[in-house]
Amino acid sequence: MDINKIKQAQSNLKIYFDDGLIKKQKFDKLVYDTYMKNHTESIEVAQKLLDDDVSDLWVIVSSYYSMFYIANAYLVSIGLKIGHKIAHKVTADSLIVYLKEHIEDNLIENYELLAGDALSISENLVESFEFERVKRSKIQYETTDNIKKYKAETSIRRAKLFALEIEKLFEE
Repeated sequence: MDINKIKQAQSNLKIYFDDGLIKKQKFDKLVYDTYMKNHTESIEVAQKLLDDDVSDLWVIVSSYYSMFYIANAYLVSIGLKIGHKIAHKVTADSLIVYLKEHIEDNLIENYELLAGDALSISENLVESFEFERVKRSKIQYETTDNIKKYKAETSIRRAKLFALEIEKLFEE
């Protein structure tokens, strides 16, 4: 991941904290459980829509939202709460700063990976979220049906991998 993107996310987080767009707070089980329930429901809906060939657009949207919800569950689990204003961008920047570091430390410690391997895995995970965030907004207006099908399959695959890696962090 581009060092400038990381520095920008760190700078943005300072502003988000100052503006109250993200806050430190104690773990809230109800909020965490709600995010996890929404994550599960979103990925199940995405899979059903894909299996039944109902709507590629909504496979992409639902897949992204499953990632968004589990990402926020992760942030709640480490004592952070994202507000409602520009929540998707705040979540994305928070993942760049907090999740990337946490995953790298976890991978190195638990799997005895080299630091470079852990860095690569964490960057891929964070970038998957960012790709899906951007794709969700673009796909609604700028894409043909044939391309949507391919992107829908990619979205659900990314969402499932993203969730798998986040869930590993909850098991710590």
